[in-house]
Amino acid sequence: MATAVPAERDAVARAFPGPVTEVIRPGAVLHRLPHGWDLLAAGVGPALAAASTAAALTAAALGDAPYGLVVSAGIAGGFAPGAPVGSLVVADEITAADLGAETADGFLPVTDLGFGTVTHRPPAALVRAVAAATGARPGTVLTGSTVTGTAARADLLRSRHPRALAEAMEGFGVAEAAAAHGVPVLELRAVSNPVGPRDRAAWRVGDALAALTAAFAALGGPGDAREPDGPRGPERRPGKPGTVLTSWTTHDHR
Repeated sequence: MATAVPAERDAVARAFPGPVTEVIRPGAVLHRLPHGWDLLAAGVGPALAAASTAAALTAAALGDAPYGLVVSAGIAGGFAPGAPVGSLVVADEITAADLGAETADGFLPVTDLGFGTVTHRPPAALVRAVAAATGARPGTVLTGSTVTGTAARADLLRSRHPRALAEAMEGFGVAEAAAAHGVPVLELRAVSNPVGPRDRAAWRVGDALAALTAAFAALGGPGDAREPDGPRGPERRPGKPGTVLTSWTTHDHR
C-alpha cells in the first residue's frame, strides 16, 4: 500500500494492530504489517510515487515474491457536492488531470497526441467490494502535479472530468508503476478539504486520517498481497481469510 507521506502510512497501519517491521529495499523503505502487507510512504507527487512504487515492485519480483495488488491510499481534496469533507472515495478511474498539452482550442490529453495513457481502471469487482465494505463512493480520482487552489481551476477540472470526485497527487504515478508490472491497482481516498480556493483553516486532516484508518479496518485483516508462484501458478500465502482485499482475485474483473 503506497501513501504519499508517513502520516498517511501510519494511519493505515493503525487499522492493523501488531508489530511493524522495517524492510529496506533499494529505493524504498517498507513497513511490513502482520500477515504480509507492506506499507510505503512513496513521496509527494506522481513522479516520486511512481519511482518509489516501481522500486518496491521490482524488489519483490526479484525476490520471487511479487505483489498481487497495489493500493494507493491517503487523503485528498473532494469535489462538492459529491465528496464532502470526511467522506471516502474509491477510484473506478485513476486519471492524470494535467498530462497533455494546452492549445488555442483548449487542453489535449496526451492520448490525443498519440502517446501513453491518461486513465487506469481498477478492477470493477474490487471497487464494488471496497465501496460496499467502507461506504466509499466510486468515481474518478484525479492526479495532478499542482493542487487546485482556485474556484476557476476547480470548475475547469469539473468541466473536463464530470465524474471526478477527488483530487490528489500520487494515484496515477502508483498506477503507472503497477501497470508496468502487470499488477492490479486500487485507489482509496479520505477527503480532507474541498477542491477549490486554498483555505487551510477549512482543512480537516486529522478527521480524514481517522476516516482512512476506519476504512482499512472495515476492509478487514489484510492477508498477504504477495503471490509467489506455486505448483499451479500464483498462490496466496496464509493470512487472515475472507477479507475484502484478499477475497477478490485477479480473475474477477467484472
